[in-house]
Amino acid sequence: MNVFEIVGPVMVGPSSSHTAGACRIGQVCRKLMSERVVDAKILFYGSFLATGKGHGTDRAIIAGLMGLAVDDQRIPSSFDLAREEGLQYEFGSVDLGENAHPNSVKLILTGESGRKLEIVAASIGGGQIRICEIDGLTANFSGDYPTLIVHNLDQPGHVAEVTSMLQHKAVNIASMQLYRSSRGGSAVMVLECDQEVPEESVDWLRHLEGVEKVTYYSLKG
Repeated sequence: MNVFEIVGPVMVGPSSSHTAGACRIGQVCRKLMSERVVDAKILFYGSFLATGKGHGTDRAIIAGLMGLAVDDQRIPSSFDLAREEGLQYEFGSVDLGENAHPNSVKLILTGESGRKLEIVAASIGGGQIRICEIDGLTANFSGDYPTLIVHNLDQPGHVAEVTSMLQHKAVNIASMQLYRSSRGGSAVMVLECDQEVPEESVDWLRHLEGVEKVTYYSLKG
């Protein structure tokens, strides 16, 4: 545990979990969308639902979706900024099940090109977050590293293709997680990396046979 997990980040308060963490969730979702978000349906769960409004969780998530930092003094005015930028939003509730973290939220987003993205995320304390699901499939990453998420058929060779590509591009793997729905079904690779993955390499992965979807989270921009 480091000092930021104990005292939290420099931020606009009042809560590192409900405010700073919520803003970070919005920021990561914006980057995963890779374009301006024009419509957001935000569904709260647990403590986020029960006490989030009083802590400014709703305003913090909207701020993050517009790219505001956790210490930006405009966070309390994010609803006004959203109207100025043409971001439509609505809030509601969702039951994510008893195993979900109490500070959880589901976001159903639409980008300016019409692209859709559904994300379940949690604020786990001290401003730290976890992205738990992307489009209904397990993801489980922190947003602290460039992250490659590959959805593929559960077939031999896909893990080797991805790791070999990263080795060829001198990208070191910080952590790697593998999930699958069933033998021979859908599978997911989540790779947090020490370096950014080149855009052309991400595009190359998208065209591999058996790869269904590739999502890349970059720290740039």
